[in-house]
Order: sequence, then structure tokens, then C-alpha cells
Amino acid sequence: MGVQSPTVSARSDSALAQSRLPRAAQSAVDPIVLQIVEGTLNSIEAEVEYAIERTARSPMIREAHDYRVGLFDRYCRKLTGRSYSAMPNAVVRDFPIAAMRPGDVFLMNDTYLTEGSIGHLPDLCSTVPVFHEGEVVAFIQAFGHHDDIGGRVPGSMPGTARTVFEEGLAVPPIKLYDAGLRNDAVFTIVTRNTRVPEMLAADLDSEVKACVMGAQRMQGLFARFGRGTVESCFQAILDKCRDVYRHELLPKIADGEYRWEDYVEHDGVGAPKLHKLALKMIKRGDHITLDFNGTDPQSPGPINWPADYADGAFLIKWIAPILRNLADTPERAAEIHVNEGVCEVFDVVFPPKGTLITPQWPAATNARSFVLLRCLGLLAGVVAQAVEGRMPADQETIRYTGFFGHDAPGKPFLSREVLGGGSGGRCYADGNDAIHIVPDSRNQPAEFTETRFPLLVEKLALRTDSGGAGKRRGGLGYDKHYRALVDCRTIVTADRMRLGCYGVNGGKAGKPFRVTVDIEGTPRELGGLVDGEPVRAGEIVAVVTTGGGGWGDPLEREPERVLRDVLEGKVSLAAARDEYGVLLRTIPNDEYELDAQGSAKLREELRARRTSPLPMIDRGEGHSRMLREQCANETAKV
Repeated sequence: MGVQSPTVSARSDSALAQSRLPRAAQSAVDPIVLQIVEGTLNSIEAEVEYAIERTARSPMIREAHDYRVGLFDRYCRKLTGRSYSAMPNAVVRDFPIAAMRPGDVFLMNDTYLTEGSIGHLPDLCSTVPVFHEGEVVAFIQAFGHHDDIGGRVPGSMPGTARTVFEEGLAVPPIKLYDAGLRNDAVFTIVTRNTRVPEMLAADLDSEVKACVMGAQRMQGLFARFGRGTVESCFQAILDKCRDVYRHELLPKIADGEYRWEDYVEHDGVGAPKLHKLALKMIKRGDHITLDFNGTDPQSPGPINWPADYADGAFLIKWIAPILRNLADTPERAAEIHVNEGVCEVFDVVFPPKGTLITPQWPAATNARSFVLLRCLGLLAGVVAQAVEGRMPADQETIRYTGFFGHDAPGKPFLSREVLGGGSGGRCYADGNDAIHIVPDSRNQPAEFTETRFPLLVEKLALRTDSGGAGKRRGGLGYDKHYRALVDCRTIVTADRMRLGCYGVNGGKAGKPFRVTVDIEGTPRELGGLVDGEPVRAGEIVAVVTTGGGGWGDPLEREPERVLRDVLEGKVSLAAARDEYGVLLRTIPNDEYELDAQGSAKLREELRARRTSPLPMIDRGEGHSRMLREQCANETAKV
């Protein structure tokens, strides 16, 4: 008998059905009260995040900040917009609001039973209902990327997984605390299924207690102003987000239909190939439809992302913030917080079940960040065509690296780290160097790594020339080297090994990701999905991350900026000459000065060699090479 999908309860009682109900009549909202309520919500979100940071134990959460917090109204609509978060929809689907009691806490991480809001099993999520006068009025939620939740490989992200059963313990929405009393049996099961039980237990306590604190703060808001006033403010906050998109951002996009596609380049199971994500954007007035038909079938490997739940609400809230780049100024863009109100501006058309973004259970999902990030680039690429390239170039700012084994005394260790990369160049500025898609995230400090694990951080720098050339250069990625002090194994989950981040409006693609192991000057290159490559004591694992794509013609970049880039080590002399057409002369003290006349002549020569206009989007040589290889393989089969 075949494996059957888990049963999902009817959606008629879920927040999904409620999240887009017609708006009830509202009383006028006092603007001062509205400002106080909105500011308090932002404060609560920040307080909950800070509490988790201060009390969690795992490096992934405490040091790398890979966790998120969300505040929601009783209809499960997200109220805050500083960053993405999960959703409480699945909790309300399985546990009717009327049956919830003060002190209840819910736990979940199942990628197929969380309405599309949890993408892989390490993201255990806690949800706390907020009560006022005996009724649920809101929800506080937090999830963190926990270092290990079981499965075939330490870290719970096996790059060669074919099913979710290899990835760790899947927890459907369950009640972890019932009226304040912890279900110790559930807690024991969860902590028994991890290689780091003490760390996971402490992290779960951190999340739960921080959410409880946030719920108490939210209760105080309702007690101060009353339910009617606070809920009217909630609606006004959602309406403001919706109206900013309708009246400020969408008018900058010409009505019409636009298409774009991007790719994941490997799945850990088969040979490298272009796994296509397709998008057609239909813009009509103050509304956009995103149609993902044409996306490739789900992968045998773990790169699938089940996004087709809750009418695509999570997907919309995830990718819609990219449109803030259409704001008149960067300062204005930073003021726009994206909440559930944006879901009134977008509709999503998903392909039938069985594709990369509509996978069927039990397809593996632990590397779903590949598809998740490609969706950001898909929307940016399709919009760039409609706004004459005034969108940022591409970026790839999540990849997981790490080590596991036993230290010198024989104690097991697991080191996990998220390393970012360079962001894409923009029409008004260069991309940022070494950023992380997770707000406030950062690389693990060398001192922390070296005092806790049998590793030495021998180099931490920006990767010269990694940003795509452009009038506005792509941001640089990391160049980080680890020396193993004991025999151990390394793990890698990374995309963009072959495909650089695309450039826009004449800008060039950035450099792709690479990881090598080296001890005697003969490095061996690893793939992007590595479950446990042996590393001998003394060997160096070098991780160089992606640079962002460039924006605009590189020959239009101000020569003085190129000179500064060279002096700062961000661009090499060769790249200054070949990519930007800028010649520099060596002067005393190992400095350089601009050869203005020679540069002008070189730029004329480089322009004259061009045989066609610069493309709107440049995918880089890696894309062309993969197309040729794929074509050759298909021809050979015939």
C-alpha cells in the first residue's frame, strides 16, 4: 500500500477562512492612539526578539539570530512588518479559538501541516494566544532554526534526503502547555529526538517564555484602550500597508503581463541541472496576479517548498517587500512595513500539486531556502522588465555550513553557521557587503567558534571581485577559512554554486559560491549539498559566498569609485581594467592614482567591441554553461 498524506482538518474553522473576511464597519481611529498602538506592537516584537536572543543557548539562534517573531490579530492576520515570520493559521485550524484557555502554548514544525509557513523541520514554532476578558484577541508567535531536530545527518538538513522521514522529527500543531501546565511527555519526545537535547530544551523554553511575555504586553494594550479601539487600530494598520502598495508602489508598474524564470541548479540527488521556477505577473490597476504555472516538477531531493497553502499568504508576505524598492527614496522604502494588508493587493495562481512549490508529502524540504530565495529574485526580475530596470539585482544570502564529530577529549560537537553574501546593486547605490536575509543576523564570531569547538578561524574577510560589475556594484560575499583541529566532517547546504546572482540593466552577474578543503595546496572542491565530507585535522575548509549582481553599465561607474574600491580591496586591479575600463598607476607607499586619460581611451575601446546592447538581465557564464551541458546530455540520450 502506498504512503498516504497526513490528514488535514477542514479549513472552514481555520484562520485561512477568516483571514480575508469582508471588513466590518469601523469607528474612526484617533491618529494619536493609532500611533501609540502601532509603536507598542513594534516594541513588543522587539522585546520578544531580544528576550530570545538573551536566553537561548544554541549558536544558530543566540549568535546567528536565525529566529523570527510575529504578532497577529484574532483572524491570524500579521500586524507587524519588520521581518517575515510563521503564521498561526494551522493552530487555529486544529484547535478552535473558542476552546483555547489562558496559559495554552502550541508547538509545530511540520512543513505540510503548518499552512505553508514552516519550510523545514529545524524551525520549531511556538504560538501563544492573547486573552482579553476571557476571549482570544491576538496571537504571539516565534520560531527559531534549532541546531538539530534528529534525522539522518547532524543538523537535520541532509542534502541527499528524498523524504521528510530522513530530515528529523515532524511535529504537527500540538498543545505543549495546557492552561499553563507543560505536557512533559511531548517535551520528552522532542528532546529525545535531537543530538543536542540540553540546547534544544533551553531554546524551546526561551521561545515559549518570550512569547508569554509578549502576550502579557499585548494584554496590557487591550486593557488600556479597550478591545474595540485596539482592533480598529489593527485594521487601520493593515489598511495603511494595503494603501501604500495600491497608491504608491503599484502605479509605478505599467499594466500588462510580464514573464521571468529562474533556477535552482542542483538537488543533492541527481546530476546538476536547471530546476525551473516560472512566473507570469499580471498587473491590472491596483492589483497583481502572480502565476507560477510552468514551474518544474518537484525534485527527488530536498529543494522543494510547500508554499501553496492559505491562498499563498506566506508567499505573498515573503516576496512582496521587494517592491519597496519602487519607493521614491531609500528612506521612504525603509518606512514601509509589510503586514497582512499586502495580501489584498496580490493573488497567487499555483500549478497543480507536484511541483517545486506545490510538492506532495512526503517530499523532502530541508533545502527549501533555494526555492524560497529564488521566488524573491523571480518577482524582482519580472518587475524589472516593467520599470525599465529600476529594481535591485539578484542576491543569495542564505547558506548553511558546519562541522560535526568529536573533540579531543571525545565529546561530540556540532557547529552550525549561516553565512550571507552580497546584496544586489541598486539604481541609487552599490549592494551591501556580507548581508544576511534574516534581519540582524551575522556570522558567528571567531572567538565564539574557537572557544566552543575544535576549530580555528584563520581568515574572515570580504571576497574581492565577488560583486557583479556595474554602474552600481554588487555587494561582496564572505571569504571565511576554518582549520579543523581534529578529524571531523563538514556539512554544506548552499545554492548558486554555478549560477551567479544575476545583474540588472546592463550590470553583470556576481561570482558564485564555492567551498573547498585544502591542506597541501591542492584544494578539493565540494558540492553545495554535502552531508558529511571527511575533514582531517589540520585541513582548511575555505568558504567563499556569493556576490550580488551589478546594476547598470560598468563603464558608467565613476572612475573615482573604482579607485576607492581598489584601495579598499573590494575590486582587483585586473577587474578595474577589464570590467570597468579604469586604469590605475602605482605611486609610492603601495597606493594608486587614477589614469584619467588612459581610462577614457580604454572605455571607448571597450564600448566599440560590443556587438549588441547590454541585456536587461545578465545571468552570467554559469547559466550559459549549464544550458550547453544540459542540451548536450539530452542530445546524447537521443
